Amino acid sequence: MYTFTIAAGSKSELYRDLAAALDSLTADEPDAIANMANVSALIGQYLPDLNWSGFYRNVNDELVLGPFQGKAACIRIPFGKGVCGAAAATRETQLVEDVHAFPGHIACDAASRSELVVPIVHQGELLGVLDLDSPSPARFDAGDAAGCEALMRILAPRITG
Repeated sequence: MYTFTIAAGSKSELYRDLAAALDSLTADEPDAIANMANVSALIGQYLPDLNWSGFYRNVNDELVLGPFQGKAACIRIPFGKGVCGAAAATRETQLVEDVHAFPGHIACDAASRSELVVPIVHQGELLGVLDLDSPSPARFDAGDAAGCEALMRILAPRITG
């Protein structure tokens, strides 16, 4: 049903094309879970070297597992615990080159070596976090962080309901 052209060239082209695809997938859909499901699939399909891509939702000041691609995951994460909890507590993107060196890392998949977690904030409210894991150390860089932050700015108003 959906066909996207995603550049295999530069990282900026990749994220530009992912943003256009995300916008197209979510523009007319009011359901938050459907939008998160499609976005986790989109990211999982087009970002290389991932073993998990998905969402944790803010439910009563606790992160609760949302739609994802990958192995079964931790269901609930308190704010401040692990990489996802740190992103939720600080509302700052967490770029972790080596998850084993991160104090309090929660290992849902022992194969994960690096992680990128982006808080999703809309009108001052934390809606949840985007969580990306990779089996490669130092898989993510500032370009990935900026690209994913831009994706979440598009998605945020489309998962408020």
